[in-house]
Amino acid sequence: MVVSSGADRSYASYVVAVVAAVLLAAVGLGVGVGLVQVAGLTLATAGVPITRGLSLVLSLLLVQGVGVLLVAGLYLWLSGRGLSFVGVRVPTKRDLVWVVSGYALALVANFAVAILRIVADVRSAENDVIGLVRPEPELLLLLIPASFLLIGPGEELLFRGIVQGRLRESFGPALGIGLATLIFVVIHYPSLSGTPGGRAVYITGLALPALVFAVAYEATDNIVVPSLIHGAYNATLFALAYVALKYAPEAGATAALALLPY
Repeated sequence: MVVSSGADRSYASYVVAVVAAVLLAAVGLGVGVGLVQVAGLTLATAGVPITRGLSLVLSLLLVQGVGVLLVAGLYLWLSGRGLSFVGVRVPTKRDLVWVVSGYALALVANFAVAILRIVADVRSAENDVIGLVRPEPELLLLLIPASFLLIGPGEELLFRGIVQGRLRESFGPALGIGLATLIFVVIHYPSLSGTPGGRAVYITGLALPALVFAVAYEATDNIVVPSLIHGAYNATLFALAYVALKYAPEAGATAALALLPY
């Protein structure tokens, strides 16, 4: 009879934790994407034209809203963890300090990476959302409140509350942060337009703001904190993108957008 060593059991638990985290992230977004496809086909069959605005609304509501909340809720229920696992409470003064400092640090990191990329003349991919809104910059005004109401809370609940929380149980805080951040940036790869190299540049730049979200969550154990940071961060970038597309000349808008990777 072969007896598994403690090291073997530990290794297996690590593999299970990583696989579970990846599946939770993929299913969380995949369910929403599937719902968007079903809704689009249903509306098209009913003769409803799928405009850019409607496409954006469906994506926000069904991916960051319904899909993520459904998968997160099912996981917390089936695993018996409950909302206490992700930490949900009204922010304290200390939490708000993290929100303000995290928001500022995420923006600084974002622009620092973008400037280095421009100086090094390295081309980055573009998020598909920019291609969607470029002909209609007014759609970016919808994304500003959506950043606080859907994008920030939805993505943070999934990637920080569920994925990072699951990894923390097996690997501890530091490695849990690193692995959750890696999953977060890699899963953005399919939503990008550009060469594989450009996509790699994009997700590398995304890692620094993502680390800010992850560290803020670990430091406060309150999912509201990274949700607010993420929401404010995205809202700021969407507002700057709107100004660039709406009021800057074409060349100026292109240059401005180069400083606004998502």
